Amino acid sequence: MDIAKNLQQVWAELPQGVRLVAVSKFHPAEAIREAYQAGQRIFGESKAQELQAKHEALPGDIEWHFIGHLQTNKVKYIAPYVTLIHSIDSPHLLAEVDRQAAKAGRTVDCLLQVHIAREETKFGFTPDECRQYLASGQWRQLEHVRLCGLMGMATNTDDMQQVQAEFQGLAALFHEVKAEWFPQAPWFKELSMGMSHDYHEAIAAGSTLVRVGSHIFGERNY
Repeated sequence: MDIAKNLQQVWAELPQGVRLVAVSKFHPAEAIREAYQAGQRIFGESKAQELQAKHEALPGDIEWHFIGHLQTNKVKYIAPYVTLIHSIDSPHLLAEVDRQAAKAGRTVDCLLQVHIAREETKFGFTPDECRQYLASGQWRQLEHVRLCGLMGMATNTDDMQQVQAEFQGLAALFHEVKAEWFPQAPWFKELSMGMSHDYHEAIAAGSTLVRVGSHIFGERNY
């Protein structure tokens, strides 16, 4: 697996304004180091303890993004250094990130995860729950988190018309939320959608962060 060559191919496909999150979960630190040496700086992990170990072993200027389902009791492990949490799927989780970020003396950037797939296995707010939560204003009381956008995962299907429709729906919700609650917030700009099998469709729909793993590192070793 030529990680550097794979990265070059993905980078070449990214329009200006779209950033690559190299999904390094389940891959060893050596593979991440190889990607780092090729120039990649943003890496995505989905297990708090695995991220903790890699953070300690790898260069300090890596931007670590947490992209998996985050349990509240694991927030404390990543709050001191994580750059962006993509997967805020409940008000309770966001409040816990705020608590742990306060203890660490920092503000953590977060995305609200929206459930857009026709699959029960995915986490996240429904679009209406997202609107209701933002309308409640509870998030305005949290001083150590900053909402920067939305994240979603499309249905795992070969029907690319369905995938495109799901991404377009999330993009429309993003613009609605931006206009309604964050019109004067330049940091509310991230739309995280698209993985190895559907990132082209995500980019076409307006994604600003694509989460690509197997195209770079090969199939994961579970």
